[in-house]
Amino acid sequence: MTFASRISGYRLANVKSAPLVMRKCRLLVALALLSLCGAMTGASGNEAQIRIGNLDAVLTTPPDVEHPPVALLIAGSGSTDHDGNGPQAKPATLKKLAEQLADRKIATLRYDKRGAGGWKPEFGRPEDFRFKDYVDDAVSLVNYLRGSGNFARVAVVGHSEGGLVAILAARQAQVDRLVLLVTAARRQGDLLKAQLEKRQIPPDILDPILKAIDSIMAGQIVDPPPRGLAIAPAMQPSLASAFTVDPIDPLKSIEKPILIVGGGHDVQVARLDFAALSAAAPLAKTLWLPDMNHVLVDVTDDSDNLAAYNQPDRAIDAAMVDAVAAFVQAGDTR
Repeated sequence: MTFASRISGYRLANVKSAPLVMRKCRLLVALALLSLCGAMTGASGNEAQIRIGNLDAVLTTPPDVEHPPVALLIAGSGSTDHDGNGPQAKPATLKKLAEQLADRKIATLRYDKRGAGGWKPEFGRPEDFRFKDYVDDAVSLVNYLRGSGNFARVAVVGHSEGGLVAILAARQAQVDRLVLLVTAARRQGDLLKAQLEKRQIPPDILDPILKAIDSIMAGQIVDPPPRGLAIAPAMQPSLASAFTVDPIDPLKSIEKPILIVGGGHDVQVARLDFAALSAAAPLAKTLWLPDMNHVLVDVTDDSDNLAAYNQPDRAIDAAMVDAVAAFVQAGDTR
């Protein structure tokens, strides 16, 4: 089984519950884990497919703009590709954001996370993966952008789990801006437990799962894993490395300008996370969008929310795009 299927496929398995429960649980698939060939002209900018180290990426630059600012776009959890699509959900979140930013004269670099499209031998053994590898990848891409000399400034934009990667990368690399889009303020293991506790899962199934997550976070191997928790023992240290990272203290140490954006229809990350991040970075600019969901589109109800996870042509929230663009293009005052 590939790293992509083991990690991004991390999910509740064999849980028998009402159809409504399962429908809502599918909204959490993306987080339940917990990831130069040629040039072409896109509708909103010039796109170049490039390879940086072992990472496949797409660089989008606005036409007729010399030395634009650039934003590194970091995707959320799982084996997510450069467009922001994974095995189960395909909202094209990063592709749409890149196009909108190009319209506003901002370049972007987005990339395939480890595991997207299958696990590459260059990344070593899947069971040896640790969360810091995601951070190292982001740092290497920031350094690439900075070293190219082609951009006026370098911003890092993290979506969901990508926000945690962005926070940690911003402590190691020279970035000019940090943007957190629907990012959790809790350890991912704690966030996952909170999500599961909201679901109508029978206690005889839920309780062993919560206990197993605690054990994995404590560095223990749970073998066999309980019914409903499809994490092979060999992969549990990889998950533990992601589950135990707390974003708050690292965020407090960042002195660069920060923008924090949250959405009222986000069923994966709560408003308390938005509030906690804002408290940890009191000088940050903040934006709360009541109608926006986790994949950055405006929705009306649960059914609309679920549908948005597989609507790649659906427009992302315009106010969010405007805020990100203005922030990336602003002067250097915090």
